[in-house]
Amino acid sequence: MRYPIRRFALLFGLGLSLAVAGIPGRVAAQDKAQLEEYRETGRGIQTSAFGTYVHKGELLVYPYFSHTIDHNREYQPDIFGVGGVVDYRGRFWSSETGVMVSYSWTNWLALEFTTAYMTASLEKDPSDTYATPAKTKESGPGDAEGQIRVRCLKENARMPELFAYLEVTAPTQQSKVLIGDEKWDVKPGFGFARGFSWGTLTIRTTGEYNQSESKADLGETSIEYLKRLSPSFQMFLGFEGGEGGPLDEWHVVSDLQWRLSKRVSLKVDNTVGVMSKSNDWEPHIGLLFTSLP
Repeated sequence: MRYPIRRFALLFGLGLSLAVAGIPGRVAAQDKAQLEEYRETGRGIQTSAFGTYVHKGELLVYPYFSHTIDHNREYQPDIFGVGGVVDYRGRFWSSETGVMVSYSWTNWLALEFTTAYMTASLEKDPSDTYATPAKTKESGPGDAEGQIRVRCLKENARMPELFAYLEVTAPTQQSKVLIGDEKWDVKPGFGFARGFSWGTLTIRTTGEYNQSESKADLGETSIEYLKRLSPSFQMFLGFEGGEGGPLDEWHVVSDLQWRLSKRVSLKVDNTVGVMSKSNDWEPHIGLLFTSLP
């Protein structure tokens, strides 16, 4: 139990730090009016897409393409039905074409749905002596997930914003091991966000219940920074990972958004693994369409 206790104690401490940092007097007088206006109108409700928010009455449609490369993806021969509950490392790659749709019903409630089509391949570890296929390639529907996102406490001069969300992933693949989910997966989460003159800082964490494994566990924790550099350009940086508790799946995320027109933005993500079990590289590109100019 030490991992959950430490994680939530850390998150609470960071949230408290955000609150203290926002006490009047810590922000220069000339920045206060701008920050208050931003808190009222600028941020909206956070979506699962990095650095992206949805506002009341707004519909977001985000088609995207991503690619994943990992030279040492962990697997067990047992998932291929050949026995052997032993960890090996194989060469993995995947491509994904998907779409995310998000709509905010109110200033505090938003709904989101994401689905994708995937192609993935795994080459077995040369040291794997089990009857694992030398190369496995699969394609078909990937994850199909829905989310409820709630702004629980709006940011003010003294306190950061508190938000929560619930992600539910439906079973899409019963016989494939590289793509989709065999059974239901549920991830509740919460976090804090605070606007400063130098940008917006967000800290969030999740839990996870996977029906296949019949157990609850820790999900990802993330520390994120967002800065709007101009009315049409913004930058996002994040450090996330820690799924399950161990510190071996962390990665660095960057995102750039460039507004091409009143209703269309170009979104480019880049994720680089910094730990042994992290994916090596995950480039991601898409167009973000909004119903509000």
